[in-house]
Order: sequence, then structure tokens, then C-alpha cells
Amino acid sequence: MADETRAEYTADAGVGLLVAVVEGGVRADQIARYAADLSKVDDVTAVTSPVGTFVHGRQVAPSDPRDSRNGVALLKRLVEPGTDGRRGDRISVVALRAVRKPDGATVSFTGFAAMNHDVVDAMFRYLPWVLIIIAVATYVLLFLFTGSVFLPLKALVLNVLSLSATFGAMVWIFQEGHLGGFDTTPQGYLVATMPILMFCIAFGLSMDYEVFLLGRIREEWLKSDRTKAANDHAVAVGLARTGRVVTAAALLMAIVFAGIAASEVSFMRMFGVGLTLAVLMDASIIRMLLVPAFMRLAGLWNWWAPPPLRRLHDRVGLTEE
Repeated sequence: MADETRAEYTADAGVGLLVAVVEGGVRADQIARYAADLSKVDDVTAVTSPVGTFVHGRQVAPSDPRDSRNGVALLKRLVEPGTDGRRGDRISVVALRAVRKPDGATVSFTGFAAMNHDVVDAMFRYLPWVLIIIAVATYVLLFLFTGSVFLPLKALVLNVLSLSATFGAMVWIFQEGHLGGFDTTPQGYLVATMPILMFCIAFGLSMDYEVFLLGRIREEWLKSDRTKAANDHAVAVGLARTGRVVTAAALLMAIVFAGIAASEVSFMRMFGVGLTLAVLMDASIIRMLLVPAFMRLAGLWNWWAPPPLRRLHDRVGLTEE
């Protein structure tokens, strides 16, 4: 419904993007030329300025003196239907900023569209590097803890699986508008900051539960005769000894996040629902089913490492001693 509304109904001009041109030394004809060029950009209905209103490069209305204050000319971009603050708006901001500015003018962009573009760009600019650093640091620490080259990789893969399922559920509920009976508000999009914030908290909690479980399994493994049967026994004992602790911790966190989900603010509700699903999914499907199943199938490969890395782990590995 939200997608259809944005596609079929004209956006409010109040969400248009504003271009502020400092007028010092800038002639009226330069501002007119700049406004005309801006109006040629795709998804721009019109550009109003102190020298007139322009549509597709042509002036169609006289000037409005209210668009020039204290030596600053305000050029208002009115948007086409369906482009308010979404992907099309981000593309428009890039295109508008690429338009050649008047010589000697200082041009600034403001409004929701520009702010949204800059915030999203700042958050996602270094995101790939951040994810790589998190993955490498997690892998190294889990290797130093377990002495295995496979268990850290397993932990990362299952965490990605859990988070992907959570984000998919968020899209299904809040973006596509399902489960409306729970008073969820379909918006047709997810707030850009939400996946990052949820990832930070859910990934940390998931790794916390992983260390609980692997620590107990490894303890049983080190006391065993290192056979396939010993691996299966260690997995079973580790799951039995930590299952209630992990489940209780997950339930406590889920209760807290469910309280946030009861909020009437859509942003907070999205945050609470997402983390509740992430915690419950990780503590049940991931820790109780997928982790033990993977470790049983992998057998002795769970604890394998090449000799150089094994010697490294013997020297600098993380132990309780």
C-alpha cells in the first residue's frame, strides 16, 4: 500500500530539496541559468527561484521575492510523485549536485532529501571495510580460543544466516506490510540506520552465545581421547550444560526487546521486533539445531588446524589458565 501510494499520488512540495546560493557577486542571469539547469534533472517537476520558476529548462512563472533573503537565493526543487526520500531521491540529489554552479557562488543543498542522502552515504561509505575488520577480528579471536580453523568460519556463516533471516523478516513485516493485525505500520522501506544498529547488537549477542557453547564443548573435548565418538559426546554434553543458560539469557533479552517493540513509535517498534526475532532465532534454531548438527557432521574436522597454526595456538592461544 505504501509503495502504491507513493507511486500514484503527488508528493508534498514541502519535502522538496532546497538549494541555497550565496549571492555575493552572482548576477541574476547566472542564478536563472543555474535554476534552469536544475529543472532539467530527471524527477524534478519545477525549480522556484528569486528570478522565476523553471520547468524543464524554461521559465514558466515570475520571480518570488520571498526566495531571496539576507543575500542568499533559495532555489526550491519540487519532486515528482514517488521520489520523496527514497532511492529516486538519492539519485536526484547526486544529479543536482553535479550541475555546474555559477562562477563565484557558494552553493549548499539542504532539506530532507539532501540530509537523507548524506547520512546514508556517511554510514555506508566504509561499511565493507568495517564488516571485513569485524569478520577478521572475530575469526582470529575464535581461532585463538578453539585452535580450529573451521569453527570460527562456522560461527561467522551461521551468524550471517541468522542476521539475514532477521532482516528478511523485517522487510516482510515493516516494508511489505504483513502482520498488520499486530498494529505494525507498513512504510515501504526500512530506516537506513536500523539494519546497522541491529547488526551491532545482534552480532555481539550471537557471538556471546557462541563462546558460551564452544567453551563448554571444547572443555569436554580436551578431556577426551580425541575420537569421532568423543567429538559427538562433547557436543552433546556442551549443548546440555549450556542450553538452559543460553535459553534463559535469550529470553531475558527478548523480554526487554519485546518491551521496546510495544512502543507506539515506528522506529522503536522496528528496533524491538527485529532484535526480539534475532535473539530468539539465534538461541533456538542456530544454537539448538544448526550448531550441534554441523559439529556432528564435521566430526574431527571441527578441531583441525595446520601444524604452523597449531603451534601458534599452543603459544598464544586463549585459555582459562
